Amino acid sequence: MPRSLRRLTSGVEGLDSILGGGLVEGSTYIVQGHPGSGKTILANQVAFHRAAGGDSALYVTLLAESHERLFQFLSTMDFYDPAQVGSRLNYVSAFQTMQEEGLDGVVRLLRREIPRQKASLLILDGLLNAREKAATTLDVKTFIAALQGHVAFASCTALLLTSSNFDDGSGEYTMVDGVLELREEAFGARAVRCLRVRKSRGSAALTGTHQCEITSRGMVTYPRLEALLAQPSVPDQPSEARTTSGVETLDRLLGGGLPVGSITLLTGPSGTGKTSYGLQFLAQSPPDEPALHFGFYETPARLERKAQALGMDLSPLLNAGRLHILWQAPTANLLDGLGQRLLETVRRHGVKRLFLDSFAGFTRAAVDPNRLTEFFTALINELRARGVTVLATCEPYSLHGPQVTLSPPEIGSMVDNLLLVRFAERNAQFLRQLLIIKVRDSAFDPLPREFIITRQGIQLAEAPSGAVKALAGMAVSGDLPL
Repeated sequence: MPRSLRRLTSGVEGLDSILGGGLVEGSTYIVQGHPGSGKTILANQVAFHRAAGGDSALYVTLLAESHERLFQFLSTMDFYDPAQVGSRLNYVSAFQTMQEEGLDGVVRLLRREIPRQKASLLILDGLLNAREKAATTLDVKTFIAALQGHVAFASCTALLLTSSNFDDGSGEYTMVDGVLELREEAFGARAVRCLRVRKSRGSAALTGTHQCEITSRGMVTYPRLEALLAQPSVPDQPSEARTTSGVETLDRLLGGGLPVGSITLLTGPSGTGKTSYGLQFLAQSPPDEPALHFGFYETPARLERKAQALGMDLSPLLNAGRLHILWQAPTANLLDGLGQRLLETVRRHGVKRLFLDSFAGFTRAAVDPNRLTEFFTALINELRARGVTVLATCEPYSLHGPQVTLSPPEIGSMVDNLLLVRFAERNAQFLRQLLIIKVRDSAFDPLPREFIITRQGIQLAEAPSGAVKALAGMAVSGDLPL
């Protein structure tokens, strides 16, 4: 029977999931990245987290920079606790020792300080300086081997920080148990911080590049959703139950409402009433279905005002905790950060009814559009497995011709139900129409219905016959044969 490795939690949001459960006890990791990539913040965040949990940590610097300057910058972080410094977290400068006694002197210092401090975590900041001090590659290997021997004997986990990017064949790379790489990538005018586990000995880490950011909480990492949730976190248990779509006539057309745990995509051009319908979908939420509006383009105050104009007062639902509004300004979001924020809110509030307005907010946050299909697949599968009934919106790239073009194109195959709201013209007057394009595993009425926005909400009516050519971009007046 395989043994499970003992691990230390890092205190860095998302990092333990990327590492497969945390840092392996007694292992040695290189944390590499250019200056400013976040190595020092990450390492100190781990150290303060371990100290807050009752462990002792030792932070050894091989840099000429004073610790006072380090504390000055760390004091702006939420995790910084000056009461831990000199108590469970001790800082030691080995720069002078290295200059005078070489790497052997640093090894002797560590061999003395680790047991004296009873440290379960060692951070060595400045491995590049040690590399430059070594006369040969063998000296570097000897230094790391000696360090690993001491930390392993003391059941101490070590993080070695360096601004040098080692290649796969370097002496340091081959000897350590893990390598974490921090870097910043430019995408047009935007720069995104990334983390990658380049090596993880005896441990299944999530592969690929994971986005991260530095906030007042410190380093926050976002595991790639399609890697973290390659399979849903809970078993998928399909239900035959139905819930209201928010419009009584539409429930009838759908054969009794939306299947519980289904994903419905409402597509159509701007101004057709997608958000208005979404608010009605939320307002009609039964008491046992906590609801969430996750949107990008309208603030909570504007949404409440729009709902009032449609005859809906959201205040009772909001005050009772039956409805939550989470607004994400579409500025410089991170794709996986959005996904995890959504799923965490669903989990925390037990959300069973979700209006996601819209998929375009996620698309714009994707610095790598090639990921969108896999990302949306993981997100949708997780929501479906959690029994969340989802109404999502998107604007098609094209409504002309016999097909509706969506982004990504596969999104139509991922969702269970597909509704289209379109503009049509009859006798020089515009009207809105709703068409049911797809309902998975269920019969439905495919005939178009007039989609009417009133002061009492959304209503559906029989569609005038003169608008049947609207989808082809050739709306005409008069009666036309189907």
